[in-house]
Amino acid sequence: MATKLKPLNQQTIVITGATSGIGLATAKGAAKKGANVVLAARSGEDLDRIAEEIRSNGGKVAVVVADVGNVEDIERISQTAKTQFGGFDTWVNDAAASIWGRLEEVTHEDSRRMFDTNFWGVVYGSLEAVKHLKQHGGALINLGSVASDIAFPLQGMYSASKHAIKGFTDALRIELEEEKAPVSVTLIKPSAINTPFPQHAKNYMDKEPKLPPPVYQPEEVAVAILHAAAHPERDIYIGGGGKMMSSLNKNVPSFMDFVNEKVTMKLQARDEAPRNPAGSLHQPSYDGHVRGDHPGYVMSKSLYTRATIHPVLAGVAMAAVLGTTVLALQNGKDGKSKQ
Repeated sequence: MATKLKPLNQQTIVITGATSGIGLATAKGAAKKGANVVLAARSGEDLDRIAEEIRSNGGKVAVVVADVGNVEDIERISQTAKTQFGGFDTWVNDAAASIWGRLEEVTHEDSRRMFDTNFWGVVYGSLEAVKHLKQHGGALINLGSVASDIAFPLQGMYSASKHAIKGFTDALRIELEEEKAPVSVTLIKPSAINTPFPQHAKNYMDKEPKLPPPVYQPEEVAVAILHAAAHPERDIYIGGGGKMMSSLNKNVPSFMDFVNEKVTMKLQARDEAPRNPAGSLHQPSYDGHVRGDHPGYVMSKSLYTRATIHPVLAGVAMAAVLGTTVLALQNGKDGKSKQ
């Protein structure tokens, strides 16, 4: 059964992790398009400042100070949406945390805390959202990652959490489709995104963490999220580079292992001392910024992503990615044969 979704200007959209990066970009974009927004995060100070900005531009917003790792807080988010706006039409699970460090160095406490946010926050949010959306229709949008498909060294536990999100989201989608529930379930898979994400991560390294390229601006993810809120999509990759890496990992995993070992390991640290090793894993860090300060080149748009969310251009996008993948595969085979 095809799921019909409302135009954005007729929607109420719930967004977790709304005070920074992708969540904040999505909140601003949704409000600009006329949607009511319900914003949730741990920092009440940042939430109040963002809400004031949205209201000053004519938007309608409600805020909830919440930790998505607590199911009671998730229930309060849902109840706030119902009290303030009569319910919601789209629920976006965006809140996330990360850890930079070798797996043998990371404490169990830190790993569990990250899974509370990344995985259980998505589980709690999804199941709470579905209770309402099954009755009224709408979209559930979960933020996975290219790390849902690929394991990145030095971000091993983060990759594991994103793999878990993909498994949960795909299974939930199938179950909802089997019972013909009027719910669209989308998994967004960003490549590296220029948000304050590295500074919020718990850092075990002796240098400041850095995102490996290719890197895209967070507004590009917001475009995809808001598209999925109004147009049913199974999944959306942000960035042709991320899609290519996923395809390579699927078809020649040993080659991607080699690339990650020899290249990616070296691209995840700046040549400077750590700024804030504790990050915001166990407590909120005051932020309110959409973009980070990635020191390398950042792409403002992804032609691949824009093409995939416009059916007429989808074929062109796939042809471009396939061509790039074939070329990379050939180079990988040639390189392997010369060793």
